Amino acid sequence: MKNKINLILGLFLIVSGCVVSTEKKEQENTKEEFIVRYDRPEASILKGVYIPKGKEYFYTSGLVAPIKDESAPIGSPERYGDTYEQSLGTLERIKETIAEAGFKMEDIFFLRVYLAPDKEGNIDWDAWFKAYGEYFNNEENPNKVARSTIAVYALANPDLLIEIEAVAAK
Repeated sequence: MKNKINLILGLFLIVSGCVVSTEKKEQENTKEEFIVRYDRPEASILKGVYIPKGKEYFYTSGLVAPIKDESAPIGSPERYGDTYEQSLGTLERIKETIAEAGFKMEDIFFLRVYLAPDKEGNIDWDAWFKAYGEYFNNEENPNKVARSTIAVYALANPDLLIEIEAVAAK
């Protein structure tokens, strides 16, 4: 009788272990299915992002703003606009570029931003931050991104004030 009880208890423990093991495996698999954004509630950007195996990626090259006014003289601020206008134009180009591959702005998880000074030598950080807020961390797109914003001496075209690289995953 004691052997039967020990056998039943042993089988129970084996089956229980399998159930616990299966539940743990399911939890691990579920975590790996989703992109995890490590937030900083007080900031407009993330601390980092975890991308699990099996996701699709899209990387843009460094994109810049389109010409705003082709009739404006080369070298004039009116040709491409100020930092805010160029930021919006560049983000719109990113939106169009990733859409060609079936991605949305909500899929972007990383931006690398290069800001250059205007003709007076000033970098308008606030203009970039304002434009960023119109595309991320808002009602339409509540996602934040991990981001680096870097001041540079100049971009390839001296009339440009911002260049952005984006990475998206889904």
